[in-house]
Amino acid sequence: MLEKEFCFYRANQDNLVAQYDGRFVVIANNSVVGDYGSYLEAYVKTKQNYRPGTFLIQECSAGNRAYTVTCHNRYAE
Repeated sequence: MLEKEFCFYRANQDNLVAQYDGRFVVIANNSVVGDYGSYLEAYVKTKQNYRPGTFLIQECSAGNRAYTVTCHNRYAE
């Protein structure tokens, strides 16, 4: 649903990290529309001007740790 916004983040990640490292950036319409110290703050402030589902909140950090989830199954078949 927010593929375009995530692609924008990935394409510009190095520049965004240089500017916003450790912050939560809000991406809408192929641009950063805000940066905040927490996810909650980013959501509360951004929903005042944008409908939920029209923006992406992304923790800004180098590498893929902020957007990759690894699940382990401890049961073998």
